[in-house]
Amino acid sequence: MTLADRPAGESPGRPETLIVIGQGYVGLPLALAAVDAGFSVVGFDTDPARIKSLAAAASYVEDITDETLTAALATGRYRPSSDEADCDGFDVAVIDVPTPLKDGQPHLAYVEAAAAMVARHLQRGATVVLESTTYPGTTEELIRPILEEGSGLVAGDDFFLGYSPERIDPGNTTWDLISTPKVVSGIDARSLAAVDAFYGRIVDTTVPVSGTREAELVKLLENTFRHVNVALVNELAMFAGDLGIDIWEAIGAASTKPFGYMRFTPGPGVGGHCLPVDPSYLSWAVRRNLGESFRFVELANDVNAHMPDYVVRRLVVAFNRLGKALKGSRVLLLGLAYKANTGDAREAPGTVIAERLATLGADVRVADPHVAHDTGGPFTLVDLNADELSLADGVVLVTDHGAFDYDLVTAHARYILDTRGRLDGPTVERL
Repeated sequence: MTLADRPAGESPGRPETLIVIGQGYVGLPLALAAVDAGFSVVGFDTDPARIKSLAAAASYVEDITDETLTAALATGRYRPSSDEADCDGFDVAVIDVPTPLKDGQPHLAYVEAAAAMVARHLQRGATVVLESTTYPGTTEELIRPILEEGSGLVAGDDFFLGYSPERIDPGNTTWDLISTPKVVSGIDARSLAAVDAFYGRIVDTTVPVSGTREAELVKLLENTFRHVNVALVNELAMFAGDLGIDIWEAIGAASTKPFGYMRFTPGPGVGGHCLPVDPSYLSWAVRRNLGESFRFVELANDVNAHMPDYVVRRLVVAFNRLGKALKGSRVLLLGLAYKANTGDAREAPGTVIAERLATLGADVRVADPHVAHDTGGPFTLVDLNADELSLADGVVLVTDHGAFDYDLVTAHARYILDTRGRLDGPTVERL
């Protein structure tokens, strides 16, 4: 009996083998959730340091505790590995590898390498799912040929192939992998049934769609929607500031409307993998296939990419008003991660702000309880305390982590530029 023949939720006589390629913030939660669902899981990653850490039950993903990892290892059904031989004989393979941009173009080398490895171990009746964010058409136009050529098998006849966009939201304590509805797709009806049956054993709700292109577009649509709306309020914040209007009060009042409005707030820019990257995948696909420009995405890219520069300009103006030169002044940034309550500093606007300030001659300090190591930036990592706040000529709230003592900040900081609308007081100026 293959997975496609088995009703969702029914366990086989032996634990089915799942390999999850990529043990990052998407792949690791999936691997451990699958262990809880009864699968025998190989967590494959090419980074030996990650594998060593996982084997020692030391989690590097903030949403996964060491205790959760210890429990998974104790079952004997979770094996972290960088040895390709451990991928033999799998029933299901899920690809969760990075898909960055390179020179403005989709860089799918990691996906191609993962698919080629899966192909070398692919057997009849197995299911392969791509979760990495990409442009519509990737599963059928790129992954399928690699799998078929490398295995000698035919997708849809000999094995099942589908796409399911990841919806992991780091730091979200309400919606996790299991509770968030999972969009699923396949290249044909049998593949969709296999993919749906697999995820049906792990998550609470699956949302089948008619094809892989539609599923691939789902992720890009979700993040492009956010990207464009964030850009809208960011540009509004800049204009409102020049007009002497409190954008935060306007947003708060607008948010009382129970229909026809969704709350988005301005900030110092966007970061992580999603907003700086995913909409550009969609824009690239539109330009490649249709020869058209996706103007909303390109405009949003321009607005959001320049928000760190706007933050620095606001700080320069504020220092001038206070009779200070930015050069030689000490500036404390609160938060480096791109998102509250995580340590993810990928593409983070805080890094750009620190670099701009250092270039202008400022002595930049950064306090972030979620970033424990030196990232090599032009700043010094410090603890948030009264001395650091008092010694700073200016404080910029970049990331509004819940762990920050905001009463301490307002009590000791001489000037605060709040880019998140979190603080109030006579020394606070909001973006």
